[in-house]
Amino acid sequence: MSGSLFLQSVVLGILLGGLYALLAAGLTLYFGVMRVVMVAHSAFLILAAYLAWWFRERTGWDPLLSMVVTVPAFFLLGVAMQRLLLARLRPATLTTMSVLLTFAIAMIIEGLLGSTWSGTQRRIRLPYSSSSFEVFGANIAVVKLIAFGLAAVSMLGLYGLMKYTRFGQALRATIQHPDAARLVGIDTGRIAGYGFGLGLATAAVGGTALALDATFYPSLHWHWIGPLMAIIVVGGLGSIPGAAIAAMVLGLAQSLLQIELGTTWAQTVFYAALFVTLMIRPQGFFGGRLAQRF
Repeated sequence: MSGSLFLQSVVLGILLGGLYALLAAGLTLYFGVMRVVMVAHSAFLILAAYLAWWFRERTGWDPLLSMVVTVPAFFLLGVAMQRLLLARLRPATLTTMSVLLTFAIAMIIEGLLGSTWSGTQRRIRLPYSSSSFEVFGANIAVVKLIAFGLAAVSMLGLYGLMKYTRFGQALRATIQHPDAARLVGIDTGRIAGYGFGLGLATAAVGGTALALDATFYPSLHWHWIGPLMAIIVVGGLGSIPGAAIAAMVLGLAQSLLQIELGTTWAQTVFYAALFVTLMIRPQGFFGGRLAQRF
């Protein structure tokens, strides 16, 4: 592998890793706050991508503007889902039953997308879709840089929210010690609803970012759920910093392996990392004390 090709792969891996971190953030919040395995998260990503595409088709405006509506709408939908559906599940069977419930929600979303916009692959065409520039010999696509920027701003915003606000402190307390949080007067049920809404709001941003540089279709969410689950397991379930680090590491690994093995085989890095993690360190490689910092 030449030096220029290696540099190009590293840059692409960093950009991919940032996007993966954003896409996986919601899954980490769901599990951290409620111990819910949200199988439908990737379906909401594809729903957000379709809404961004529909917004572009209808108005001719930049699809990024669609987030003004989709982000608060997804937040409210997440709060409603937690209060009306997930909160009704028995705590003893919450993790298991949440898989079945959110699997059904994913199937409903896929069916609605297919019946509304058919199964045809869609792609958003923008004036800057094919634009790129060169930095130190590495070619950087504008759409990938925008997607990375969205991921960086979202993750920094999430960090600031959880680190420096009363809501964030209550949310972190609920994630780390739910029983102790209840003892000091935190309404963990309300916080869980807001945390779930926040996770779904990240799906609105992530789906829009994903739509900028990729084709999508209703059943594409099944392609994403495996890699995203691998990221949060490798990073440590419930650890947002762990998921971010795991996303960057796996994004880089995928990009470098793609040169030698091709796109299809490079995807196996997620499943290989998941297998190794479950065999060697089931609690994740980047969780633990790191989770307390976020």
